[in-house]
Amino acid sequence: MSQATALEAFCAFFNKLDKSYTQNLYQVYTDDVVFTDPLHHIEGREALERYFQGLYENVTECRFEFHDRLRQGTEACVTWTMRLSHPRLARGRPVLVEGCSRLSFSTDDPRRVCRHRDFFDAGAMLYEHLPILGPTVRVLKRRLGK
Repeated sequence: MSQATALEAFCAFFNKLDKSYTQNLYQVYTDDVVFTDPLHHIEGREALERYFQGLYENVTECRFEFHDRLRQGTEACVTWTMRLSHPRLARGRPVLVEGCSRLSFSTDDPRRVCRHRDFFDAGAMLYEHLPILGPTVRVLKRRLGK
């Protein structure tokens, strides 16, 4: 599998991911994967599977539109827009979040990712859409000019 094909397969996998598909993480991640985002640091595919199972438990929709892709050797970056619908966020309406993933593909198995780090605004994804906290976060962002 070429480098570009492995990156495209990884992106396609995320648009299949839901609570019933998490057992297929072995297709794109190594056993010892390290996953980091603004809210979590997870080590190992089994722990990542548990995390995704919990994350997707009540999700109505989670789809990614992938934009720029760059891969050089074992390193890759991909920018994306996530469309997330969850009954506890924004009264169930879709929330759009811009982000970027930095990926390291394994040298032993170049089809699989061994390091995955997501960069996104956690406030835009979560805090701004919570019933009590949301208005406060939005006011603070306006005051700070963001």
